[in-house]
Amino acid sequence: MATISLCMIVKNEEAVLTRCLDSIADLMDEIIIVDTGSTDRTKELAAKYTHKIYDFKWTSDFSAARNFSFSKATMEYIYTADADEILDDVNRERFLRLKSALLPELEIVQMKYVTETEFDTVLNAQKEYRPKLFKRLRTFTWVDPIHETVRLNPVIFDSDIEILHRPQSLHSKRDFSIFIKAFEHDGQFSPKIRAMYAKELLKTGDKKDFMDAKPIFRMILENEFSDDARKEASCVLARVYRLEDNKNEFFKLTMKDMLTTPCAEICYELGTYFSAQRDYEEAVLWYYNAAYETESILDIHTSGDLPLLGLTECYEMLLADEKAKVPSNTALIIQYEVMLDKYREASRNWRMPEE
Repeated sequence: MATISLCMIVKNEEAVLTRCLDSIADLMDEIIIVDTGSTDRTKELAAKYTHKIYDFKWTSDFSAARNFSFSKATMEYIYTADADEILDDVNRERFLRLKSALLPELEIVQMKYVTETEFDTVLNAQKEYRPKLFKRLRTFTWVDPIHETVRLNPVIFDSDIEILHRPQSLHSKRDFSIFIKAFEHDGQFSPKIRAMYAKELLKTGDKKDFMDAKPIFRMILENEFSDDARKEASCVLARVYRLEDNKNEFFKLTMKDMLTTPCAEICYELGTYFSAQRDYEEAVLWYYNAAYETESILDIHTSGDLPLLGLTECYEMLLADEKAKVPSNTALIIQYEVMLDKYREASRNWRMPEE
């Protein structure tokens, strides 16, 4: 049976740490807790499970803290967990079976990450695979019978284990500051971090967050040549210009985006703009395109429940306006009522994709 070190980085997790460790501690051969500055009972609670508790000065760099935790591990594999995760009984049994049958050539095991609450910032599906179990020491192997080379790609296994993510609050405010500091330090983002920042902004950002992000995404739009970078920057800046009520820049940006493959995020921004102007018929056009004619590139909700709710609100207002007219158009009232019922039902029934 493989041996596993649990490596966690924590800060002020007294509300959830016991719940997490109770669900996984007996599956581990070693527990390592790295504390980045707790001021509550986190370390006291952790001490009930392990004596391997280390302090690490927080530097706004999760990778540095993770690397430090890994440096303390001594077992064959390392399992990473956040304090707001748990394994239920079904997945504890799956984990134990995996541990018993883990082949030595496997270097990374992915597990399904399942967010059960509204406190999610980046997932576009209810479940997604994430790497969670890592071989501590990697053996380099020669491959190919001729023109031999060292295998560089890790051997990855997608397991059936589901990790339940049950956060009690959003972390986006903490994360936004880290994104900004990282950009100020490096002058650029990796494609992954750029997309994550844009996703979190669209899902949870307020006006100040968008204003803070504005110079970063303007720089990306002006200097990046990849289609992905420009599309993501356009989605963020469209929201910025709408919030600023900067009509000229808003329409310049959204119309340019329409020259490429339209995305749901831009259509949703246009629908929201026209709805705020009480031009509900125009808003309906763009909300419909967001929900049914385009795909999301960052936030799945912009092609799902958000435009459907927008369509519902527009038809509510159109119906109310028509009923207030004297004389009112009976045929138009019936049409609006039918559409209102349609989109109310569609918004009630919409669910985030399973995977």
